[in-house]
Amino acid sequence: MIRDQETLNILLDNISRFVRERLVPNEEKVAETDEIPDDIIEEMKAIGLFGLTIPEQYGGLQLTMEEEVLAMIELGHTSPAFRSVFGTTVGIGSQGIVFDGTDEQKQKYLPRMATGEIIASFALTEPGSGSDAGSLKTTARREGDHYVVNGTKRFITNAPHAGIFTLMARTDPGIKGSAGVSAFIVEANSPGITLGKRDRKMGQKGAHTCDVIFENCKVPAANLIGGVEGHGFKTAMKVLDKGRIHIAAICVGVAERMLADALKYASERHQFGKAIGEFQLIQALLADSKAEIYAARCMVIDAARRRDDGLPVSTEASCAKMFASEMCGRVADRAVQIFGGAGYMSEYGIERFYRDVRLFRIYEGTTQIQQLIIARNMLRELH
Repeated sequence: MIRDQETLNILLDNISRFVRERLVPNEEKVAETDEIPDDIIEEMKAIGLFGLTIPEQYGGLQLTMEEEVLAMIELGHTSPAFRSVFGTTVGIGSQGIVFDGTDEQKQKYLPRMATGEIIASFALTEPGSGSDAGSLKTTARREGDHYVVNGTKRFITNAPHAGIFTLMARTDPGIKGSAGVSAFIVEANSPGITLGKRDRKMGQKGAHTCDVIFENCKVPAANLIGGVEGHGFKTAMKVLDKGRIHIAAICVGVAERMLADALKYASERHQFGKAIGEFQLIQALLADSKAEIYAARCMVIDAARRRDDGLPVSTEASCAKMFASEMCGRVADRAVQIFGGAGYMSEYGIERFYRDVRLFRIYEGTTQIQQLIIARNMLRELH
Protein backbone atom coordinates (compact mmCIF):
# COMPACT_ATOMS: atom_id res chain seq x y z
CA MET A 1 0.00 0.00 0.00
CA ILE A 2 1.32 3.42 -0.96
CA ARG A 3 0.13 5.99 1.55
CA ASP A 4 1.13 9.21 -0.26
CA GLN A 5 2.33 8.84 -3.84
CA GLU A 6 3.72 12.38 -4.03
CA THR A 7 5.85 12.01 -0.88
CA LEU A 8 7.04 8.58 -2.03
CA ASN A 9 8.01 9.97 -5.43
CA ILE A 10 10.18 12.61 -3.72
CA LEU A 11 11.91 9.91 -1.66
CA LEU A 12 12.45 7.67 -4.69
CA ASP A 13 13.81 10.59 -6.73
CA ASN A 14 16.22 11.47 -3.91
CA ILE A 15 17.42 7.88 -3.68
CA SER A 16 17.78 7.62 -7.46
CA ARG A 17 19.84 10.81 -7.58
CA PHE A 18 21.99 9.67 -4.65
CA VAL A 19 22.64 6.33 -6.37
CA ARG A 20 23.46 8.01 -9.70
CA GLU A 21 25.58 10.89 -8.43
CA ARG A 22 27.28 9.47 -5.34
CA LEU A 23 27.20 5.69 -5.25
CA VAL A 24 27.82 4.60 -8.84
CA PRO A 25 30.94 6.81 -9.16
CA ASN A 26 32.34 5.18 -5.99
CA GLU A 27 31.68 1.54 -6.90
CA GLU A 28 35.22 0.82 -8.07
CA LYS A 29 36.79 2.59 -5.11
CA VAL A 30 34.75 0.50 -2.66
CA ALA A 31 35.67 -2.70 -4.51
CA GLU A 32 39.36 -1.83 -4.29
CA THR A 33 39.48 -0.57 -0.70
CA ASP A 34 36.79 -2.81 0.87
CA GLU A 35 35.47 0.28 2.67
CA ILE A 36 32.43 2.52 2.21
CA PRO A 37 33.63 6.16 2.48
CA ASP A 38 32.56 7.87 5.71
CA ASP A 39 31.07 10.85 3.88
CA ILE A 40 28.74 8.54 1.96
CA ILE A 41 27.58 6.91 5.20
CA GLU A 42 26.86 10.37 6.64
CA GLU A 43 24.80 11.21 3.55
CA MET A 44 22.86 7.96 3.98
CA LYS A 45 22.00 9.05 7.52
CA ALA A 46 20.93 12.51 6.31
CA ILE A 47 18.62 11.07 3.65
CA GLY A 48 17.00 8.87 6.31
CA LEU A 49 18.07 5.50 4.89
CA PHE A 50 18.78 4.03 8.35
CA GLY A 51 15.21 4.78 9.44
CA LEU A 52 13.22 3.61 6.41
CA THR A 53 11.26 0.94 8.31
CA ILE A 54 11.33 2.35 11.84
CA PRO A 55 8.02 3.80 13.10
CA GLU A 56 7.55 7.56 12.79
CA GLN A 57 7.10 7.94 16.55
CA TYR A 58 10.75 6.86 16.94
CA GLY A 59 12.08 9.14 14.22
CA GLY A 60 11.86 6.78 11.25
CA LEU A 61 9.99 6.99 7.93
CA GLN A 62 7.83 3.90 8.65
CA LEU A 63 7.59 2.82 5.02
CA THR A 64 4.96 0.27 4.15
CA MET A 65 6.29 -2.94 2.59
CA GLU A 66 5.31 -1.76 -0.90
CA GLU A 67 7.06 1.56 -0.38
CA GLU A 68 10.11 -0.24 1.01
CA VAL A 69 10.49 -2.56 -1.99
CA LEU A 70 10.21 0.35 -4.43
CA ALA A 71 12.97 2.14 -2.49
CA MET A 72 15.11 -1.01 -2.52
CA ILE A 73 14.69 -1.46 -6.27
CA GLU A 74 16.11 2.05 -6.73
CA LEU A 75 18.97 1.29 -4.33
CA GLY A 76 19.66 -1.93 -6.22
CA HIS A 77 20.90 0.07 -9.20
CA THR A 78 24.39 0.13 -7.68
CA SER A 79 26.76 -2.24 -5.88
CA PRO A 80 24.85 -4.26 -3.23
CA ALA A 81 27.51 -3.41 -0.63
CA PHE A 82 26.11 0.12 -0.30
CA ARG A 83 22.71 -1.18 0.82
CA SER A 84 24.41 -3.49 3.28
CA VAL A 85 25.62 -0.50 5.32
CA PHE A 86 22.11 0.28 6.53
CA GLY A 87 20.34 -2.90 5.40
CA THR A 88 20.71 -4.82 8.66
CA THR A 89 19.46 -1.81 10.62
CA VAL A 90 16.30 -1.27 8.54
CA GLY A 91 15.76 -5.01 8.19
CA ILE A 92 16.68 -8.00 10.28
CA GLY A 93 18.54 -6.02 12.96
CA SER A 94 15.73 -3.68 14.02
CA GLN A 95 12.52 -5.43 13.01
CA GLY A 96 12.56 -7.94 15.87
CA ILE A 97 12.36 -4.99 18.26
CA VAL A 98 9.72 -3.26 16.12
CA PHE A 99 7.55 -6.42 15.98
CA ASP A 100 7.96 -7.89 19.46
CA GLY A 101 9.95 -5.47 21.65
CA THR A 102 8.56 -3.89 24.81
CA ASP A 103 7.72 -0.19 24.85
CA GLU A 104 10.86 0.45 26.91
CA GLN A 105 13.05 -1.43 24.42
CA LYS A 106 11.60 0.49 21.50
CA GLN A 107 12.05 3.85 23.23
CA LYS A 108 15.64 3.06 24.15
CA TYR A 109 16.95 1.74 20.84
CA LEU A 110 14.78 2.61 17.84
CA PRO A 111 15.38 6.40 17.78
CA ARG A 112 19.15 5.84 17.72
CA MET A 113 18.79 3.29 14.92
CA ALA A 114 16.63 5.64 12.85
CA THR A 115 19.39 8.27 12.80
CA GLY A 116 22.15 5.74 12.13
CA GLU A 117 23.76 6.48 15.49
CA ILE A 118 23.78 2.74 16.13
CA ILE A 119 23.90 -0.04 13.56
CA ALA A 120 21.95 -3.20 14.35
CA SER A 121 23.12 -6.69 13.38
CA PHE A 122 21.17 -9.96 13.39
CA ALA A 123 23.04 -12.76 15.18
CA LEU A 124 21.34 -16.05 14.28
CA THR A 125 23.72 -18.19 12.17
CA GLU A 126 26.32 -20.33 13.95
CA PRO A 127 29.21 -22.56 12.80
CA GLY A 128 26.93 -25.58 13.16
CA SER A 129 23.52 -24.08 12.39
CA GLY A 130 22.52 -21.99 9.42
CA SER A 131 19.49 -23.24 7.55
CA ASP A 132 18.62 -25.40 10.58
CA ALA A 133 18.20 -22.42 12.87
CA GLY A 134 16.37 -24.52 15.46
CA SER A 135 19.59 -26.39 16.23
CA LEU A 136 21.52 -23.35 17.48
CA LYS A 137 23.79 -23.96 20.44
CA THR A 138 24.44 -20.46 21.83
CA THR A 139 23.03 -20.41 25.36
CA ALA A 140 21.61 -17.68 27.58
CA ARG A 141 21.38 -18.79 31.22
CA ARG A 142 19.32 -16.70 33.65
CA GLU A 143 21.21 -15.51 36.75
CA GLY A 144 19.24 -13.04 38.83
CA ASP A 145 18.55 -9.87 36.85
CA HIS A 146 20.66 -10.83 33.84
CA TYR A 147 21.46 -13.65 31.43
CA VAL A 148 24.90 -15.14 30.81
CA VAL A 149 25.48 -15.77 27.10
CA ASN A 150 27.98 -18.24 25.64
CA GLY A 151 28.44 -19.27 22.01
CA THR A 152 29.72 -18.24 18.59
CA LYS A 153 27.79 -16.62 15.75
CA ARG A 154 29.09 -16.79 12.18
CA PHE A 155 28.89 -14.67 8.99
CA ILE A 156 27.24 -11.80 10.91
CA THR A 157 26.71 -8.88 8.53
CA ASN A 158 27.88 -5.49 9.85
CA ALA A 159 29.19 -7.09 13.06
CA PRO A 160 32.43 -5.03 12.90
CA HIS A 161 30.33 -1.84 13.00
CA ALA A 162 27.35 -2.92 15.11
CA GLY A 163 26.13 -1.01 18.14
CA ILE A 164 23.70 -3.76 19.05
CA PHE A 165 23.05 -7.36 18.12
CA THR A 166 19.60 -8.91 17.87
CA LEU A 167 20.74 -12.24 19.28
CA MET A 168 19.04 -15.62 19.11
CA ALA A 169 20.09 -17.91 21.99
CA ARG A 170 18.79 -21.01 23.72
CA THR A 171 17.30 -20.16 27.14
CA ASP A 172 15.90 -23.62 27.81
CA PRO A 173 18.41 -26.36 26.94
CA GLY A 174 15.83 -28.95 27.98
CA ILE A 175 13.62 -28.06 25.01
CA LYS A 176 14.96 -29.33 21.69
CA GLY A 177 14.40 -27.43 18.47
CA SER A 178 13.12 -23.90 18.10
CA ALA A 179 10.81 -23.72 21.15
CA GLY A 180 13.70 -23.17 23.57
CA VAL A 181 15.12 -20.17 21.66
CA SER A 182 14.77 -16.57 22.86
CA ALA A 183 15.67 -13.20 21.33
CA PHE A 184 17.82 -10.58 23.03
CA ILE A 185 19.13 -7.08 22.44
CA VAL A 186 22.86 -7.22 23.20
CA GLU A 187 24.93 -4.05 23.20
CA ALA A 188 28.12 -4.59 21.22
CA ASN A 189 30.35 -2.99 23.86
CA SER A 190 29.25 -5.52 26.51
CA PRO A 191 32.15 -7.31 28.26
CA GLY A 192 32.57 -10.86 27.02
CA ILE A 193 32.07 -10.10 23.31
CA THR A 194 34.96 -10.53 20.88
CA LEU A 195 34.90 -10.27 17.10
CA GLY A 196 36.68 -12.59 14.71
CA LYS A 197 38.70 -11.23 11.82
CA ARG A 198 36.72 -9.90 8.86
CA ASP A 199 35.71 -12.63 6.43
CA ARG A 200 37.31 -12.62 2.98
CA LYS A 201 34.45 -13.10 0.55
CA MET A 202 33.90 -13.85 -3.12
CA GLY A 203 32.18 -10.49 -3.63
CA GLN A 204 30.40 -7.59 -1.96
CA LYS A 205 33.58 -5.81 -0.91
CA GLY A 206 32.68 -3.03 1.52
CA ALA A 207 30.01 -5.18 3.21
CA HIS A 208 31.69 -6.69 6.24
CA THR A 209 30.96 -9.92 8.08
CA CYS A 210 32.75 -11.75 10.88
CA ASP A 211 32.30 -14.16 13.78
CA VAL A 212 30.88 -12.82 17.05
CA ILE A 213 32.03 -14.76 20.12
CA PHE A 214 30.17 -14.55 23.44
CA GLU A 215 32.08 -15.71 26.52
CA ASN A 216 30.15 -15.27 29.77
CA CYS A 217 28.62 -12.12 28.34
CA LYS A 218 26.11 -10.60 30.76
CA VAL A 219 22.89 -9.31 29.19
CA PRO A 220 20.30 -7.52 31.35
CA ALA A 221 17.04 -9.46 31.68
CA ALA A 222 15.32 -6.25 30.55
CA ASN A 223 16.88 -6.87 27.11
CA LEU A 224 14.95 -10.09 26.51
CA ILE A 225 12.86 -9.03 23.49
CA GLY A 226 9.22 -8.83 24.52
CA GLY A 227 10.16 -9.90 28.04
CA VAL A 228 9.14 -13.49 27.28
CA GLU A 229 11.36 -16.54 26.85
CA GLY A 230 10.85 -19.05 24.06
CA HIS A 231 9.50 -16.62 21.46
CA GLY A 232 12.81 -15.96 19.72
CA PHE A 233 12.32 -18.31 16.80
CA LYS A 234 8.87 -16.87 16.03
CA THR A 235 10.40 -13.41 16.09
CA ALA A 236 13.19 -14.52 13.76
CA MET A 237 10.75 -16.06 11.27
CA LYS A 238 8.62 -12.89 11.17
CA VAL A 239 11.76 -10.87 10.57
CA LEU A 240 12.94 -13.23 7.81
CA ASP A 241 9.59 -13.21 5.99
CA LYS A 242 9.88 -9.45 5.66
CA GLY A 243 13.60 -9.63 4.91
CA ARG A 244 13.05 -12.07 2.05
CA ILE A 245 10.73 -9.65 0.26
CA HIS A 246 13.31 -6.91 0.86
CA ILE A 247 16.14 -9.03 -0.62
CA ALA A 248 13.96 -9.99 -3.60
CA ALA A 249 13.49 -6.28 -4.32
CA ILE A 250 17.25 -5.71 -4.22
CA CYS A 251 17.66 -8.59 -6.69
CA VAL A 252 15.25 -6.86 -9.07
CA GLY A 253 17.12 -3.56 -8.79
CA VAL A 254 20.56 -5.08 -9.37
CA ALA A 255 19.23 -7.13 -12.31
CA GLU A 256 17.81 -3.93 -13.84
CA ARG A 257 21.23 -2.29 -13.50
CA MET A 258 23.06 -5.23 -15.09
CA LEU A 259 20.59 -5.38 -17.98
CA ALA A 260 20.95 -1.63 -18.55
CA ASP A 261 24.74 -2.01 -18.72
CA ALA A 262 24.48 -5.01 -21.07
CA LEU A 263 21.99 -3.22 -23.32
CA LYS A 264 24.23 -0.17 -23.58
CA TYR A 265 27.25 -2.35 -24.43
CA ALA A 266 25.25 -4.32 -27.01
CA SER A 267 24.26 -1.09 -28.75
CA GLU A 268 27.83 0.28 -28.81
CA ARG A 269 29.97 -2.80 -29.47
CA HIS A 270 30.34 -3.55 -33.19
CA GLN A 271 31.23 -6.84 -34.85
CA PHE A 272 30.79 -7.95 -38.45
CA GLY A 273 29.93 -4.37 -39.39
CA LYS A 274 27.05 -3.76 -37.00
CA ALA A 275 26.16 -3.43 -33.31
CA ILE A 276 26.03 -6.82 -31.60
CA GLY A 277 22.58 -5.90 -30.31
CA GLU A 278 21.31 -6.35 -33.86
CA PHE A 279 22.11 -10.06 -33.76
CA GLN A 280 19.13 -12.16 -32.77
CA LEU A 281 21.09 -14.40 -30.42
CA ILE A 282 22.12 -11.32 -28.38
CA GLN A 283 18.54 -10.04 -28.57
CA ALA A 284 17.33 -13.32 -27.05
CA LEU A 285 19.65 -12.84 -24.05
CA LEU A 286 18.36 -9.30 -23.58
CA ALA A 287 14.70 -10.28 -24.01
CA ASP A 288 14.86 -13.23 -21.60
CA SER A 289 16.44 -10.98 -18.98
CA LYS A 290 13.79 -8.27 -19.44
CA ALA A 291 10.93 -10.77 -19.13
CA GLU A 292 12.35 -12.40 -16.01
CA ILE A 293 13.00 -9.05 -14.34
CA TYR A 294 9.43 -8.01 -15.08
CA ALA A 295 8.10 -11.26 -13.61
CA ALA A 296 10.22 -10.88 -10.46
CA ARG A 297 9.19 -7.23 -10.03
CA CYS A 298 5.51 -8.19 -10.22
CA MET A 299 6.03 -10.96 -7.65
CA VAL A 300 7.84 -8.67 -5.24
CA ILE A 301 5.23 -5.93 -5.40
CA ASP A 302 2.37 -8.43 -5.06
CA ALA A 303 3.99 -10.06 -1.99
CA ALA A 304 4.59 -6.62 -0.49
CA ARG A 305 0.95 -5.60 -1.01
CA ARG A 306 -0.28 -8.84 0.55
CA ARG A 307 1.86 -8.18 3.60
CA ASP A 308 0.56 -4.61 3.83
CA ASP A 309 -2.98 -6.03 3.72
CA GLY A 310 -2.20 -8.17 6.75
CA LEU A 311 -2.30 -11.47 4.87
CA PRO A 312 0.07 -14.38 5.60
CA VAL A 313 3.03 -14.13 3.22
CA SER A 314 5.38 -16.95 4.21
CA THR A 315 4.84 -18.74 0.88
CA GLU A 316 4.81 -15.58 -1.23
CA ALA A 317 7.94 -14.20 0.46
CA SER A 318 9.79 -17.46 -0.23
CA CYS A 319 8.54 -17.57 -3.83
CA ALA A 320 9.68 -13.99 -4.44
CA LYS A 321 13.06 -14.49 -2.79
CA MET A 322 13.71 -17.77 -4.61
CA PHE A 323 12.65 -16.57 -8.06
CA ALA A 324 14.21 -13.10 -7.85
CA SER A 325 17.58 -14.32 -6.57
CA GLU A 326 17.80 -17.11 -9.16
CA MET A 327 16.68 -14.65 -11.86
CA CYS A 328 19.37 -12.20 -10.78
CA GLY A 329 22.02 -14.88 -11.19
CA ARG A 330 20.79 -15.72 -14.69
CA VAL A 331 20.77 -12.06 -15.71
CA ALA A 332 24.32 -11.66 -14.39
CA ASP A 333 25.44 -14.68 -16.41
CA ARG A 334 23.80 -13.38 -19.59
CA ALA A 335 25.29 -9.93 -19.06
CA VAL A 336 28.81 -11.35 -18.83
CA GLN A 337 28.10 -13.33 -22.03
CA ILE A 338 26.93 -10.21 -23.87
CA PHE A 339 30.09 -8.38 -22.82
CA GLY A 340 32.14 -11.36 -24.02
CA GLY A 341 35.84 -11.12 -23.18
CA ALA A 342 35.28 -7.65 -21.72
CA GLY A 343 32.79 -9.16 -19.28
CA TYR A 344 35.59 -11.18 -17.70
CA MET A 345 37.71 -8.07 -17.14
CA SER A 346 37.38 -6.09 -13.93
CA GLU A 347 37.52 -2.67 -15.61
CA TYR A 348 34.03 -3.11 -17.09
CA GLY A 349 32.45 -3.85 -13.70
CA ILE A 350 30.09 -6.58 -14.82
CA GLU A 351 32.26 -9.38 -13.39
CA ARG A 352 32.04 -7.64 -10.01
CA PHE A 353 28.24 -7.74 -10.15
CA TYR A 354 28.43 -11.39 -11.25
CA ARG A 355 30.30 -12.19 -8.02
CA ASP A 356 28.24 -9.86 -5.82
CA VAL A 357 24.84 -11.31 -6.73
CA ARG A 358 25.86 -14.92 -6.07
CA LEU A 359 25.21 -14.33 -2.38
CA PHE A 360 21.52 -13.55 -2.95
CA ARG A 361 20.78 -17.24 -3.53
CA ILE A 362 22.34 -18.14 -0.17
CA TYR A 363 21.61 -15.68 2.63
CA GLU A 364 18.30 -15.19 4.41
CA GLY A 365 17.45 -18.74 3.39
CA THR A 366 19.03 -20.59 0.47
CA THR A 367 17.02 -21.38 -2.64
CA GLN A 368 16.69 -24.95 -1.39
CA ILE A 369 15.29 -23.79 1.96
CA GLN A 370 12.77 -21.58 0.12
CA GLN A 371 11.68 -24.65 -1.87
CA LEU A 372 11.14 -26.58 1.36
CA ILE A 373 9.14 -23.73 2.91
CA ILE A 374 6.94 -23.35 -0.17
CA ALA A 375 6.24 -27.08 -0.47
CA ARG A 376 5.62 -27.57 3.26
CA ASN A 377 3.21 -24.64 3.34
CA MET A 378 1.34 -26.07 0.35
CA LEU A 379 1.06 -29.49 2.01
CA ARG A 380 -0.04 -27.95 5.31
CA GLU A 381 -2.81 -26.01 3.57
CA LEU A 382 -4.23 -29.26 2.19
CA HIS A 383 -5.41 -30.29 5.66
